[in-house]
This record gives sequence, structure tokens and C-alpha cells, in this order.
Amino acid sequence: MIPTVRSLPLLLLAPLLLTACGSERSGQGETRDDGAPTAELVARAGALGIAPELVYVTGAPGFTLARQSVGVYGGDGFSATYVSRQEGGQLRLYVDRGTMSAAECAAGQQMCELVEEGVWYRSGRGTHEYAVVKEDHVVRLEGDADVSRDVLHEAAREAHRPSGEEVTELLPPAPADGAAPTGPVERGDLPPAGDGAPRNDVDAGG
Repeated sequence: MIPTVRSLPLLLLAPLLLTACGSERSGQGETRDDGAPTAELVARAGALGIAPELVYVTGAPGFTLARQSVGVYGGDGFSATYVSRQEGGQLRLYVDRGTMSAAECAAGQQMCELVEEGVWYRSGRGTHEYAVVKEDHVVRLEGDADVSRDVLHEAAREAHRPSGEEVTELLPPAPADGAAPTGPVERGDLPPAGDGAPRNDVDAGG
């Protein structure tokens, strides 16, 4: 069963594209060191039903974050889409609880490769992705066929928990004490391809 992706309200997440921030680099096939979630991240993510430890950001040359794509993935996981205005490609970031075995990697795919311990690469059905296995969750970077493996690899290496301005750019403020939390909503007007702009040919509520 494919986990449900729920995006944040448009009033909170205007369809603006934020330039992906530069970040530290690590060795080939590795991801950046993940620090503990900050207090601000805990407050903002928790108010939306997203587990703070499952919130990640990344960066890749030419790709920017589509803020309206940010939302819950599955039960309390996280998802976001990065788009290239020049090439039209998309990078999709998914973080969910669990792990990945060789059998799970190969399921429904044309090929599956263990790049190094805890890092898988697979392709099939017009997409390809890197999956980085953490202690109790998996960080996946999926790209369309027109996104090169090198770019996808770069995005996988750069995936990390946000801090500082990255948190405020990614998630809306937590509600004030006593206010009802603003939870993610189902979105039916986000196209499967393109720059992530909402469609106008769907009814209210998607």
C-alpha cells in the first residue's frame, strides 16, 4: 500500500519556490550527519502531525523547493518536491519509518543495487531513486527519468534535518497556545508533473 501524501494549506504555503540552500558535503554515497531536531522544528512539525525526526531537506544544482508540495507522508512521515524550472524535472523527497531489504528494494523495479551499506539505488516504471536507511527510518530521493543519476545522488548525499532558517522556510509557525492546530489537508489539485503549480480543473477540496 502506497502511503498517503497530504500537503499543507495553501494559505500557509504559497506556491513560491525557495532556492535550495548550500550545504556541507560528505563522502560518496554518504549523507550529511543528522543532528537532533531543534525545538523550533519539534514545535512546527508536531503541530502538523509530522514526526520531527522525519523532517528532512536537501539540495541539488538547479532544483528549488516547491513549498506547496510539503506535507505528511503515510502516518507521520514527511514529503516534499524540488523542481527544475529549466529542465522541468522533479526530485521527490520521502521520509518514512521502516527499513529496506534487498527484496523490498527489488519489488516492482527493473533493477536494484546496493551502493554501500545502508544505501540503495533502484529504477523502474519511469523513475529512479536512492534510498538511505537510517536507524529507524528511510530517506528516499526519487527522480523522473530526465533527472540524472548524478543529480539524484547529490540530493541523497545532501539530505539532512533542517535547522535555523531552513525550518522557518519549510514549515509554518506552530499555533499559539489554545489555538486549534492547523493540520495538513488532502490535495487533489497538484499535478503529477510540471512545476508543482495547482491545477484549476478540479472541484473544491480536490
